[in-house]
Amino acid sequence: MEVINRFVSEAGQSFFLFGPRGTGKSTWVRRRFGAALRIDLLAPDVFREYSARPERLRELAAGNPRARVIVIDEVQKVPDLLGVVHGLIEEKRGLRFVLTGSSSRKLKRSGVDLMAGRAVIRTIHPFMAAELDNRFHFEKALRIGLLPLVWNSPDPAEVLKTYAALYVREEVQMEGLVRNVGNFSRFLEAVSFSHAAILNISNLSRECGVERKTVEGYVSILEDLLLGFRLPVFTKRARRAVSMHPKFFLFDAGVFRSLRPTGPLDRPAEIDGAALEGLVAQHLRAWIDYRRARNQLFFWRSRAGLEVDFVVYGPDGFLAIEVKNTNRIRPEDLRGLKSFKDEYPQSQAILLYRGTERLKQGGVLCLPCDEFLSGIHPHKKLMTAT
Repeated sequence: MEVINRFVSEAGQSFFLFGPRGTGKSTWVRRRFGAALRIDLLAPDVFREYSARPERLRELAAGNPRARVIVIDEVQKVPDLLGVVHGLIEEKRGLRFVLTGSSSRKLKRSGVDLMAGRAVIRTIHPFMAAELDNRFHFEKALRIGLLPLVWNSPDPAEVLKTYAALYVREEVQMEGLVRNVGNFSRFLEAVSFSHAAILNISNLSRECGVERKTVEGYVSILEDLLLGFRLPVFTKRARRAVSMHPKFFLFDAGVFRSLRPTGPLDRPAEIDGAALEGLVAQHLRAWIDYRRARNQLFFWRSRAGLEVDFVVYGPDGFLAIEVKNTNRIRPEDLRGLKSFKDEYPQSQAILLYRGTERLKQGGVLCLPCDEFLSGIHPHKKLMTAT
């Protein structure tokens, strides 16, 4: 298989590498730390051994004094190992740990404070267009997403179909995160309608027939499992009233499509539009994490209903980005960006669309979405209007 270099970077000390299943954590770690000692907690026998005796890690380190790196895959499965890791880091200054995980929930619930700074955090995301380079195909990414497990599969549709079921079985049911797996499965389908939309917990509760407090817990589970995230409203120095409810996104456009029901009443253009917005969202999140420059991602919505899909704010600039699933730009498509510019004249306004031409309309730079995505690279600032 062709090697695709990832933008995630290691730390100069021990570190956690978090990312959803199928994002390529283990592949990246094997390539980067091929000579390391490795503990794979997904292997049932290994899991049993370290669950029963976490101190076995100390014996492994003592038996391999020349080892410089120890990799522990899916460390959240045995949170008690972190106490041993912490002690070994303190005792052996030359020993580093790479701790991968697809969930932070059990680490939080067990009272572990992620090593109190002894290990920093890195995150790996689905592929970015720039990582794939000339292998990136915009329409394919919009259809199946950019999860490496799916992108590299000979049958992406089949992998996507079973992806959510794998999570429900192995991360939710086996770990006892919910009492009623059937309710959670219905919630997963219902929450797909909230992808790229304002998150309304009360509506979700009614749709899946589950108490509001339980649904709040389900959303938190998705966030802890790195399967979804809430996008807050941009409120800095706001002169006018803005909405206070966050937007919600599933972490990958393909996973969104796999969960979203389709039928005679579901318009393909509506689903395509949500997938397109999600594709932009996952690129912006990856860029922010990989660049590590304290940029932040928001959206903006006035009480009057004017909206901007994304606001990127931080040391690298102040961008307002609107995403439109259309080949032609209409004057009303620019209304939210112009309103935001009136409120924040320091910002730069960009509209992304499905056309092929770069245009400048009413002070807004209009770009083909595939061109914008291909140009996002953590070593560069985002494309700005000049």
